Amino acid sequence: MRLEKGPLLTVQSPDADAAQSAALQAQASVTQAQAGLRKAQADYDRVRDLYEHNAVAKKDVLDAQNSLAQAAAALAQANATREQAVRRLKFLGLNPGDFQQPVTVRAPIAGKVLDLSVVPGEFRNDASASLMTITDLRTVWVASDVPESSIRFIQPGERVEISLTAYPGETFEGRVMRIADTVDPQTRTVKVRAEMQNPDGRFRPEMFGSMHHIESTLTVPVLPAGAVIQGDRQSLVFVEQRPGRFRQTEVTVGKRSGDRVPIFAGLEAGARVVVDGVMLLKGQVPQFAVPERRTQIAEEVAGRESR
Repeated sequence: MRLEKGPLLTVQSPDADAAQSAALQAQASVTQAQAGLRKAQADYDRVRDLYEHNAVAKKDVLDAQNSLAQAAAALAQANATREQAVRRLKFLGLNPGDFQQPVTVRAPIAGKVLDLSVVPGEFRNDASASLMTITDLRTVWVASDVPESSIRFIQPGERVEISLTAYPGETFEGRVMRIADTVDPQTRTVKVRAEMQNPDGRFRPEMFGSMHHIESTLTVPVLPAGAVIQGDRQSLVFVEQRPGRFRQTEVTVGKRSGDRVPIFAGLEAGARVVVDGVMLLKGQVPQFAVPERRTQIAEEVAGRESR
């Protein structure tokens, strides 16, 4: 059952009576401080009048002035104590001066009660013990341990695909909300948390599944490994300009996968590239005519490469 914000239970607590007593004492202190300030003000006015008529020494005026300042400070302190006591009464939901009021505990959020560990009339002497657990399951967190070597591919705000053991054959979408600032020294992984919408309540805490990174992918041309000449400082391919004429072109390659090499820069999809006898063309002028060589179009097949 979903609960909205509102009263959950009432508690009879001695803390409520203690808060009432503290508020009354604070008010009495304010009244006493106000009386002390009025007396100090009257004494100062009287001594000052006598000083103006040369009836007392200036030292008496300074003493009266000091007493007046102390009385004003005492009143300010008493007011602060009263305000603190009144705020505590408001926090507990109590009316000032009414003893033996029950304290009403209200739900801080709207959600579901997942755990209830109290019954009517139960006596508790441990104020830190939990009475119930409330959570809002309209959105849930999915936590994953990402290997240290792969964390560079993930950024906050990116989409992820989530598979749950409870729902085989289904996938759900989430979004990365937080990436931990530290690496687990035992597993060498980084904790990544994604947020997933749960309007129907199908996802429950502690479900097991897996998270797949789908946002950081890039479609690029790929070539057979034999079409690329790997040098110390550059990688080259030979692009057909027109039948029988080829141009040496520098490209940026990615990590080889099987017999395929992704091309990140320097080559457009659809270009015809020499794939047979490439080493025979190395060292020729940038553009030249050669006997017919077998070429292949640089396709985008299997061109999804992680960043």
